[in-house]
Amino acid sequence: MRPIVAIIGRPNVGKSTLVNRLCESREAIVHDQPGVTRDRTYQNGVWADREFKIVDTGGLVFDDDSEFLPEIREQANIALAEAVIAVVIVDGQQGITAADEAIAEWLRSHQCKTLVAVNKCESPEQGIAMAAEFWKLGLGEPLPISAIHGVGTGDLLDQVVALLPPKELESQFDEPIQLAIVGRPNVGKSSLLNSICGENRAIVSPVRGTTRDTIDTNLFRHNKAWRLVDTAGIRRRRSVNYGAEYFGINRSFKAIQRSDVCVLVIDALDGVTEQDQRLAGRIEQEGRACLVVVNKWDAIEKDSHTMNLVEKELRSKLFFLDWSQMLFTSALTGQRVENIFILASLAVEQHRRRISTSVVNEVLSEALSWRSPPTSRGGRQGRLYYGTQVASKPPTFTLFVNDPKLFGDNYRRYIERQLREGLGFEGTPLKLFWRGKQQRDAQRDLDKKYKDISF
Repeated sequence: MRPIVAIIGRPNVGKSTLVNRLCESREAIVHDQPGVTRDRTYQNGVWADREFKIVDTGGLVFDDDSEFLPEIREQANIALAEAVIAVVIVDGQQGITAADEAIAEWLRSHQCKTLVAVNKCESPEQGIAMAAEFWKLGLGEPLPISAIHGVGTGDLLDQVVALLPPKELESQFDEPIQLAIVGRPNVGKSSLLNSICGENRAIVSPVRGTTRDTIDTNLFRHNKAWRLVDTAGIRRRRSVNYGAEYFGINRSFKAIQRSDVCVLVIDALDGVTEQDQRLAGRIEQEGRACLVVVNKWDAIEKDSHTMNLVEKELRSKLFFLDWSQMLFTSALTGQRVENIFILASLAVEQHRRRISTSVVNEVLSEALSWRSPPTSRGGRQGRLYYGTQVASKPPTFTLFVNDPKLFGDNYRRYIERQLREGLGFEGTPLKLFWRGKQQRDAQRDLDKKYKDISF
């Protein structure tokens, strides 16, 4: 939808720092440890009224096939294939290395416009001299910059914008639906993303903590634009050491906050663990729509009754997500993977839904006729006067009563069940606020006081 600019370079030259600087964000994880960035991650960039996407890639090493390095090269190849511009980052303080020369040779085999950014040139005077050495790479004029201080990044963006294709060629779509794929480590989140995309979008490995950054992917399915966000596996807090994994998990929590719908991935072999329950609670607490996906279903021995029995067992442990639909899939075989979009779309629709006050009160009247509000020991009976929806995302209702203290948890859950049965809202949490007569009168007096005051 927008032209893509790929950031390429060897490890620890400041690629992620530059991406954060150009996009004015802190989304890319920056750490002294080499190899922190593994997958390709996308962020939005804007300069001189042009919008584009910047893709951060892992550090390229061509003479070593140790853990993750071949996969990192594959991800960089994919990024370069879809990019219109490649920005090669080199280290001005270290000068040209054999790895830089190998990357330059590799780039010549790709049909992509190339810019050279010489990083760590904090001094404008010395930076020009440091950058001059990189003419030898044969990739064009080297531009001295400092990603950490912002020196020269404006000049770099000017050159990027000058090389972008005409604005008229860009397609315009509605804002995509944000779908976050969350779960414990090694439940198959990245495999699920790859199965959906039909390509190796994320590195898959049995090693825990392979995914560190949140990986955004734009797709168009069932006449809707989607942005899928693969997240780092979230372990228990006491098991996480400060560093790359810590930052990755923080980004996972932020992905839940900014999502429209969360896909909570459960391992069919392990069942629901204590950490799965915590994640489910976090999703409900954030008020996000949710779809529970039970992955690795192909590895389960089953008959015609197995699915119903397993679903009953899983829901007994995820009782606070009883409003969420459950889908049994296999990322390995692709079984039912496409159904994720169908169910997630329905959940988002319910998450954004608004109901008129008259319809809400018809459902409440029916609920009251079947079960009257409780009576206190002193003989005071609760009275529910009326209710109205006050917000969506998630659907939020205010119920006006004589005294909220007269309505215990059991009756409140009963009213929520009746609202769901009468109005739907499958796939989304509901929020109910119980407002007493004194609160209602105080708000009415306040509204009356300021009614004729204009600001």
